[in-house]
Amino acid sequence: MKKEIPGITDRMLSKELRDLEVNHLAKRTVYDSVPVIVEYSMTPYGKSLESLIDELRDWGISHRKKIIEKNK
Repeated sequence: MKKEIPGITDRMLSKELRDLEVNHLAKRTVYDSVPVIVEYSMTPYGKSLESLIDELRDWGISHRKKIIEKNK
């Protein structure tokens, strides 16, 4: 996940994942292996936000185009 988010520190990523877990948006699974593997996945509750996030993304793209056109 860290590779997908340029510039995020280990500390910030851990904090954000912990917040998602506390709010029941992500599930943390620890595998008893060497080295220990930790996996995060979306909960069904977290997945309920997908349509809202898609709408916000679409609005952001539209807004950016509007602002860029205004500044030409």
